[in-house]
Amino acid sequence: MKKNSIFILIILHLLIYINELVAKENKILLKVNNEIITTIDILNEIKYLSTINEEFNITDNNTKIEIAKNSLIKEKIKNIELLKYNDKLQLNENLLENIIKNYFANYNINSISEFELFFKEKKLKSSLVKKKITTEILWNQLIYKKYKDKVKINEKEIEANISNKKKQKEYLLSEILINADNSEKLNEKIELIKNTIKEKSFSQAALTYSMSDTSTNGGKLGWIRESVLNNKIKRELDLIDKGGFTNPILTSGGYLILKIEDLREIEIKIDLNKEIKNIIEKKTNEQLNRYSIIYYNKIKKNIQINEI
Repeated sequence: MKKNSIFILIILHLLIYINELVAKENKILLKVNNEIITTIDILNEIKYLSTINEEFNITDNNTKIEIAKNSLIKEKIKNIELLKYNDKLQLNENLLENIIKNYFANYNINSISEFELFFKEKKLKSSLVKKKITTEILWNQLIYKKYKDKVKINEKEIEANISNKKKQKEYLLSEILINADNSEKLNEKIELIKNTIKEKSFSQAALTYSMSDTSTNGGKLGWIRESVLNNKIKRELDLIDKGGFTNPILTSGGYLILKIEDLREIEIKIDLNKEIKNIIEKKTNEQLNRYSIIYYNKIKKNIQINEI
């Protein structure tokens, strides 16, 4: 039997008997360099992803395990890289508290005590969630330091695009981002993605195949104004209707598939300077996200990932 099949059988067994789980059943399943991933880690990751994404709950157990495994591998790789630049992975407590309240605002969490109670009720240690958030913030800070000088924004073009517009489209978008390394494997993956979208949903396909950090929430990007999008992406979106998804779009970070979840037109009561600043911030984040993926893929090549 293949190692991956044994891996899945172990986790499925624990999922079935999760209420009887004791410490002695904890097994090392993977090593990422010298970092280990255990059965308990996988089960905790499944709990966490189930909490932050309703779509994850309706995913079959095999897929849940694969998503949780890949999520933990990505986290371990980021931590390994971050420790090259930090003595320890830690954030200022006030900063962390503000980030937590902002991140979990949709869950009516307004304080650390409410955050801790929320995850206690989910039978998940709040310290584990804090570590996850800390990793993401430190990673984003690292990417900003490395690539901020490579971000290119044309402020005059932005001003020209919005100064004479009284109305503007807004798209509620979801994304799937995949590697562009091998054209043959790419075509196979695109077919798998299309089949998953058809048989299950776009969100399920994002959970399973997307390499973007948005994969854990089903690829959801939220409402995006057309003024933030580049012309290449706008042209592709113009070809589809609400509920449709684009053909793969080649970007610096890989091939991007976008779905229009909803569409609206809004009147712009414009504070030009404020609007330009807002668009610059979003375009900057978009470019930094692409650099983040490029950098992650680069460092992953030097990481040893072994199933035990």
